[in-house]
Amino acid sequence: MTEERTLILIKPDGVKAHHIGQIITRIENKGYSIDGLKLTMATPELLKKHYVDKVNKPYFSEIETYMLEGPIVAIIASGSRIIKGIHVLAGDTSPNQAAPGTIRGDFGRMFDDGILRNVVHSSDNPQNAENEIKLWFPELSQTEQLKESIK
Repeated sequence: MTEERTLILIKPDGVKAHHIGQIITRIENKGYSIDGLKLTMATPELLKKHYVDKVNKPYFSEIETYMLEGPIVAIIASGSRIIKGIHVLAGDTSPNQAAPGTIRGDFGRMFDDGILRNVVHSSDNPQNAENEIKLWFPELSQTEQLKESIK
């Protein structure tokens, strides 16, 4: 079994609606470990780095506004094939398409004006996961570098 790490963000709508505990419970009930957890606020600079592939898209300003609405819970989780597992647990990006029983299917909303509130983000591949973890948990990068230099 290959152990993977991933970044999960509980977005401002999930925090505001008090879904933090339920989402963490779902992650742990799947047998995944929570290795890092913090309440944080996004900044425009951080979001531009996180969504680097979307910065020049016409919808980026909507993403930025959404992610700046309030606090975010950033989670580092690990487990066997966790990246795929969390994607299944989260459900389709569009809450209207997400199956009942998934995080987005149960807690996400799509409003009539096209505003999307899909509650969580999760990394889509191992390289992006590591890059995103470094962005959202910069304090761990220093610790990990120190551990590597000791080896």
